[in-house]
Amino acid sequence: MSHRDVTGDWNPTAYARFHDQRLRPALDLLNAVGQMGAGDVVDLGCGNGAMAGALRARAGGHRVIGVDASPAMLEKARAAGYDALQQADIAGWHPQRAPGLIYSNAALHWVGEHAALLPRLVRMLGRGGTLAVQMPHQNKAPSHRVWLSLAEELFPGRVGRMGTPGVMAPVKYEELLAPLGQFRLWETDYYQRLTAEPGSHPVRRFTESTYARPILAALDADERADLIRRYEEVMHSAYPVRSDGTVLFPFRRLFVTLTV
Repeated sequence: MSHRDVTGDWNPTAYARFHDQRLRPALDLLNAVGQMGAGDVVDLGCGNGAMAGALRARAGGHRVIGVDASPAMLEKARAAGYDALQQADIAGWHPQRAPGLIYSNAALHWVGEHAALLPRLVRMLGRGGTLAVQMPHQNKAPSHRVWLSLAEELFPGRVGRMGTPGVMAPVKYEELLAPLGQFRLWETDYYQRLTAEPGSHPVRRFTESTYARPILAALDADERADLIRRYEEVMHSAYPVRSDGTVLFPFRRLFVTLTV
């Protein structure tokens, strides 16, 4: 598949195909940060470094650190302007010193055990520090649900081992985090105009480089082709391609900020 190499690492080129659509919620998250402490600004799950410049502009002279598990993404991020980059899995990452801001855009939904992970990140913050998180909350929409339902139909018993990302119900985050500081929680639907590509539905192109990665990676070439064909048939019904070749695609995202 074009979005993934043989090592299973992220493909920055495929991910960047929808750069503008992915950047808007990232900027909205940063704009919602009202306060940060005196420590480093940490871009947790920094990817290819798309937010490095905006984070630096808000950092007030503090160091900006990018953290990601993907060597390919970090290689792209080297030119983005971070003061330092760290290769680490978010689940086991720990800062060298208490950050003033832990900013995580579209990354934590790939990491499990949120009931333990998010309070642990909060405890890392220095005094007055902020945790800011944005995650897709799209798993019940056809764009995401159909990948799993078709995979289970075509390849019974294999879906549970595919490692697709997920988030808790919003009320769970409120119950978990509100007692820990100044807490805010909201959702936003982004209506994205996606352009069709020859021979493929644009929603497939949007989801295959992110949500569907572990599903497609678990299949051989013939199985992937069969799943994609069936998925595209459903997408043409769920998200019709208009006469100008575009799709209006609603995508919901969940936002959390907490200041200690």
